[in-house]
Order: sequence, then structure tokens, then C-alpha cells
Amino acid sequence: MLKFSEDHEWVNVTGDIAAVGISPHAVEQLGDIVFVELPDIGLAVSKGDAVAVFESVKAASDIYSPAAGEIIDVNTALADDLSAITPESAMDNWLFKVKLSSPSDLDEMMDEDQYKALIG
Repeated sequence: MLKFSEDHEWVNVTGDIAAVGISPHAVEQLGDIVFVELPDIGLAVSKGDAVAVFESVKAASDIYSPAAGEIIDVNTALADDLSAITPESAMDNWLFKVKLSSPSDLDEMMDEDQYKALIG
């Protein structure tokens, strides 16, 4: 199940695990990414917590947890190869995975059509 936030994050849910990334639109808006800070595995998070940071030549941008749970994995390959973060690859590159403790936190997120209308 793929969902989007107003903050331009995407969430792909499989069972009780949510992979979180940023949308192609967000990557375009940020421009060239110069630094990524990912959360620590084992970190307990609440819905809306700032858990990662993207820094670009234009600005720094917080990435928020879409739901309460625990960070169970991070995509360290992205931090090692910032050139992999492009609008074309944004939907393939998750940043972190959250084991959901409250899946209903995702109920207010948008589906792909609603998100496209938001950024359209």
C-alpha cells in the first residue's frame, strides 16, 4: 500500500513495516543533495517526529515519521552515494523502515491520485 504525506514523503506498507522515502517532487525542490542524516536503528518514534535530515545546496529539510513505531532499518547506501538521490530514483530509494505500533496513524495520508492533485 503506497501513501503520501503533505510533507512529500511516501510510505510503502507491507504488513506492519513501513518503508519511508521522499517523493520525486521533493527531490526536485531540494536540488543537489549534499548530506543525509538517517535515524538510528532501534529509535522509538511518534507520528510526526523529525527523524532524518536532507541537506541540499538550497536548504535543509526534515523527514518525518509517518507513524509511531520503531526504526528497524536504514538505507545507509544512500548516505554513502548521494548521487543516487534523483527524482527518477526517488520512489525506489527508501530512507528508513518503521515497525508500526499504530498503523491507523497512516489513515490520514493520501493515495497517489490525491498526492498528484496536491502537487499538480
